[in-house]
Amino acid sequence: MKIAVFGKQFNTSFYDSCRMLFNVLKSNDVEVIIYKPFYEFLLAQVKMKPEIVGFFDSTADLVGVDQVFSIGGDGTFLEAVSFVRNTEIPIVGINSGRLGFLADVSQNKMESTIQEVLNGNYEVHQLDLLTLKTDNQLFMENPYALNELSIVKRDSSSMITIHTYINDEFVNSYWADGLIIATSTGSTAYSLSVGGPIIHPDADNFVITPIAPHNLTVRPMVVPNNVEITLKVEGRDTKFLAALDSRSEAFEDTVHLKVKKADFSINVIKLPDYSFFTTLRNKLMWGLDRRN
Repeated sequence: MKIAVFGKQFNTSFYDSCRMLFNVLKSNDVEVIIYKPFYEFLLAQVKMKPEIVGFFDSTADLVGVDQVFSIGGDGTFLEAVSFVRNTEIPIVGINSGRLGFLADVSQNKMESTIQEVLNGNYEVHQLDLLTLKTDNQLFMENPYALNELSIVKRDSSSMITIHTYINDEFVNSYWADGLIIATSTGSTAYSLSVGGPIIHPDADNFVITPIAPHNLTVRPMVVPNNVEITLKVEGRDTKFLAALDSRSEAFEDTVHLKVKKADFSINVIKLPDYSFFTTLRNKLMWGLDRRN
């Protein structure tokens, strides 16, 4: 078995768990390739030198890899997705801090979970992505997002107007600080923080969520993800920001943005006892009430 390990910096409380992870991989005769900046962090800060067979820094380097281990939080997981793309390589999200929706393998269950994964005792869940198309090819060869596309103004002065169409039919002109088009997976991320609904990741939907809208009657809207959403932006400034998950680029008001479901999914590894609702309760701390 060959596994690619992607990670970012983490605090000292995870050092021993990280050492344990690589020891388990070694004891199971797993071939490991690693993201080079993460390897350098392990050498310099964690003072460990894991046994590896090589490095990766692009999608092309993942040829022959059976699984990708993402070590960090949900943000790290999203960066791992940008490497995996349409390769169909399943990802394991190992959380080095607090429980996440994507990186949901907690530190106290990490050893047993990794062993179950290496033994093949897991299920693969498919998560939909969205893709962005523009005339000027924003985001070039990687116009995909697992969580959301967000359109925001570049300064703190005036609102912007986002004219929104679904399958070329006019829906609304949002006067707001910005607009989010989220996948079902992304409904618990940025969209949720500005008042969007929670949607089960298996639901085939997009969520259109305005950011600080001027009209109080404007609310988030759930639409099927088999539609094409077109956005035309205008404001006092002529340039705005588009962000796909954690990546952002500026664009001008002459650019029209078209959003639709990507033609591939991301495979995520879950143990058979995984429950989205359990993660939801734990992450959002539902039930922590004296009345319960």
